[in-house]
Amino acid sequence: MPGSDAVKRTTLRSQIADALREEVIAGRLPAGRQFTVKEIAESYGVSATPVREALLDLCSQGLLHVELHKGYRVREFSYADFLAMVEARTMMLEGMFRHATEQALGAATPAVLASVRRRAEEASRAANAGDLDILIGYDLRFWREFAALVGNPYISDFLDRVRVQCWVFMVPLLRRVGDLRGRLWCGHVEMVEALARREGGAVQRIITGYNTHALTLIRSLTG
Repeated sequence: MPGSDAVKRTTLRSQIADALREEVIAGRLPAGRQFTVKEIAESYGVSATPVREALLDLCSQGLLHVELHKGYRVREFSYADFLAMVEARTMMLEGMFRHATEQALGAATPAVLASVRRRAEEASRAANAGDLDILIGYDLRFWREFAALVGNPYISDFLDRVRVQCWVFMVPLLRRVGDLRGRLWCGHVEMVEALARREGGAVQRIITGYNTHALTLIRSLTG
């Protein structure tokens, strides 16, 4: 069919970008790691074009740097970067619910709440178990759906980007901890329950606690 090659390439580009993003978040492509388009293309058994496009997508998300004549390098985030990320995340989340609480509460229909609750339960379960790899995926999905309640895709996209970058910084530090049980934030279900009760103030307090927990945890691991 006309355009089918373009569709296949776009889909492949998206699949490669998603796979590489997971590798970066999980730390399997660690900060500072350099690689070329050829290396990735050979690894995935695909042509260079969709790989190059996928890598540029990750550059635009702030996860990679292009290095002239060298290829690409996984971005290294500093502690100062992390503090700035959490500050930005706090301002966006608290501001979002301060100005759009009624809209978010109104968008939380039974069907939407059921979907968000499923993500929340899985994320909380993984956090309580100290299962970092499982937590990351469900945590990102949970917050993506939660932020979407305000109906502003620009806010949702920005928050998702910052949250991914936060995980990229945090994961190497968290992997040094032998047992993460009881140390990871697990308030996802509490957040959904507050939303279901239409308690906007409680939602904002939980968000504040979420950001405070992240700062306290990382300070304890970097101090």
